[in-house]
Amino acid sequence: MALLVGFEEHHAVLWEVFSNVAKPLLKVEIEGRRTDQKAMYNFHESVIAALRPVLKEGVRSVLVTAPTKASYAATFMAHVRKHHAYLLQSKQQARVAFAEVAGSADEAHSVADLVKTPRFRRLVAETTADEADRIVEALNEQLFGGNSTRGVLYTLREIEDRIYGARGPSSVDTGYLMLTDEYLAGSQEKARVRRLLQIAQNKRVRTRIVDAETPAGRRVSQLGGVVFFASRTASR
Repeated sequence: MALLVGFEEHHAVLWEVFSNVAKPLLKVEIEGRRTDQKAMYNFHESVIAALRPVLKEGVRSVLVTAPTKASYAATFMAHVRKHHAYLLQSKQQARVAFAEVAGSADEAHSVADLVKTPRFRRLVAETTADEADRIVEALNEQLFGGNSTRGVLYTLREIEDRIYGARGPSSVDTGYLMLTDEYLAGSQEKARVRRLLQIAQNKRVRTRIVDAETPAGRRVSQLGGVVFFASRTASR
């Protein structure tokens, strides 16, 4: 999943993007004029505040857009670089992959057209691949960095027992469930896998389906095509 932030003259609209489908999240209004520096600072901070809960759930891909020839997206990114540089720092696990694209994301029909464009799809693929690489880095650190590997699971049965047995979202709050597109496509139990993905998402496990041909996908394939890990073992 990626986030799409569509900037307009008087507001910004946030969308959740799942493959080729976008769902509205919320709208943030500008309280004042764009010529008012304080109003713009507050507006951009409100957008950051709106993004933060989703970022905390593990989403690390954000596409920022504005109508052609408008500078709204660029102005927001300048604010991020100045006041929230930690989001862009390459060595931080919480780093967010931002990308800019031209186009209106104000209404559902315009977003539907935007997400179908080759450039938008390419940017989503690039930002989500970057995110997947960082998750795999965290997995490798857990496997080889001296941390306990008891929280790393490789089979559907183990993962189901772990996720289904959790009492609520907080008990698997730092979990990652990754599988490759090849694993999903080739599974003889697709309904079972999709049920696991849905329940994992309901419990706020960070689920990622990665392209098997990417570096992250090849690493997950080496582990059997599906893997779950947590940065700490949740209490049961």
